[in-house]
Amino acid sequence: MTEIHLVEHGPARIVSLPHAAGRALAELKAVDATPDPHEPELWRLKAGSKVGAVTLDVPGGETVRLRITPKLPVRRLFFLVGYSRDPGGWRDGDVDVAGHDELLPAIAHAVERQTDRALRQGLLQGYRNTEATEFVVRGRIREADQIRRRFGAPFPAEIAYDEFSTDIAENRILRAAVERLLRVDGVPGAVRTRLMHQRARLAEVTPLAKGQSLPGWQPSRLNTRYHRALRLAKLVLDNASVEHLPGGVRMNGFLFDMNTVFEDFVCVGLREALSVYGGHPELQARNVYLDEAELIRMRPDLIWYDDSGASLVVADAKYKLGKPHGYPDADLYQMLAYSTSLGLKDGHLVYAKGDAPHAGHLVRHSGIALHQHALDLDQPSSTLLRDIHALAARMVRPRSG
Repeated sequence: MTEIHLVEHGPARIVSLPHAAGRALAELKAVDATPDPHEPELWRLKAGSKVGAVTLDVPGGETVRLRITPKLPVRRLFFLVGYSRDPGGWRDGDVDVAGHDELLPAIAHAVERQTDRALRQGLLQGYRNTEATEFVVRGRIREADQIRRRFGAPFPAEIAYDEFSTDIAENRILRAAVERLLRVDGVPGAVRTRLMHQRARLAEVTPLAKGQSLPGWQPSRLNTRYHRALRLAKLVLDNASVEHLPGGVRMNGFLFDMNTVFEDFVCVGLREALSVYGGHPELQARNVYLDEAELIRMRPDLIWYDDSGASLVVADAKYKLGKPHGYPDADLYQMLAYSTSLGLKDGHLVYAKGDAPHAGHLVRHSGIALHQHALDLDQPSSTLLRDIHALAARMVRPRSG
């Protein structure tokens, strides 16, 4: 087995890889993978914004395991992801990572611990709609199915009824997350053993079929003890995947894209902070066009509208740890286009700390000011959320200043 460890936006490494594995990594875009022009077995690998773990099974029995460590502490990463999904109910203490500094071991440990807490009082039960063909009638008869399948025959009956069972959405989601983690390489042995114990506790629950969508669930007083476990389970299932790549390579991975993590957190945080000023913020705003003919569509990360529907603030989140060619000019051009089309005198770009100073640029002959803001992600969640509220206040201020 070939083990490769990279750091998010860290230095490149030259490694020896089967050509099929190198091609698969390039196709997957988990890292920037470039073959050496003179040595076909050597590849230059550089991590970008994706973090997590990937295992490649190459035809011929070779296995390549790639780990990409985030620059942020894992606990902070979980807070960013969790808050963007549930700003009212997710805090730092929701995830116990037990000192793990690698993403996969940390989330496997956290899921197992929260699943254990959820199941300590036994599996949650609820009513599940069931359809069946039986000789004893209970619930209601499905008349259309009865006529279509057994016209003129009273039995067996096509019926539907509510069954009180443990085979409900909440338990099926937990089982799916536990089984998914057990199929990923890189979970520590002790954590894997505990996950197998949780799977045994959920053995009577129907597993999700391959490709089946997650069943829906709604938070309630009855399933309160499941809430944290279900949120973590959803993180696992949304960010884990199995793919078949060129050359017969099979990929089993668990990856977060930090671009998406940062963008989602900033936008949800600003949405919550701006709500106190009235109006309604919209994320990934649609029906925004650059031209009068509405042929050039744009999609700002966030627009804040007043109650009449007039736009008041436009903002974009940019997670960039490097300085590629054109940075940040391209971001400024994009924000200028947003501000112009929306008729706003201010546009706002939000970066991670160190990527852009607190600065403003007054665009010639337009009266439009383009603002660059920075957020320090590596600080306590309460401080980070205060910074988001202060940022929202700065965005509102130019309108009255």
